[in-house]
Amino acid sequence: MKFIAGLIGLFATFAIGAAVAAAARKQQIVPLDDEDADEVRLVAIFSPVAFHSTATAFSGGTLDCWYGGGIIDLRDATLDSAGAHLEVKAVFGGAQIIVPRDWRVEVNVDGVGGARDVRPARDLPVTAPLLTVSGFVLFGGLGVSSDIPQEALESVRAEMLKRRKSEAGVSDATDADAAVDAPIDGPIEAPAST
Repeated sequence: MKFIAGLIGLFATFAIGAAVAAAARKQQIVPLDDEDADEVRLVAIFSPVAFHSTATAFSGGTLDCWYGGGIIDLRDATLDSAGAHLEVKAVFGGAQIIVPRDWRVEVNVDGVGGARDVRPARDLPVTAPLLTVSGFVLFGGLGVSSDIPQEALESVRAEMLKRRKSEAGVSDATDADAAVDAPIDGPIEAPAST
């Protein structure tokens, strides 16, 4: 019994330390999340992220998910001819990365948690666009897919709207449009049933 209590205490201490580190990390990162940016810095620290890319030479960037997460939609991006690399840090958080069906994705993420390409296995040519994902996951998860469930989309959109309203000091629906940027109203959408 003492062992379990000690283990729970150790885990709680670790979680509090990670939360303090997340707050410090949030102050250090300046997000770069323009839809047409070829290199991005995406941040979901104590908040959600919903990002849609229309980059013409996407080369990658960073994704920090600490006690937060969301959806990274790359289906309308064109990869740089040399490919792209996304460096991920997920601590008590995670994200879903959505890519076109014809992209090759290599996931090499360490840690305690899950990270994988959940798309059905396909034989893609070695000349197919390549996205590599590396980094670490600690008590979180990261998935790569080509589709997005409607419920996940609606949940992330609702959280983003709530956060943006709060940040803009908006209290009623009349001013909501001024507080919301295009990415959560725009191209991120569930696939049509086939």
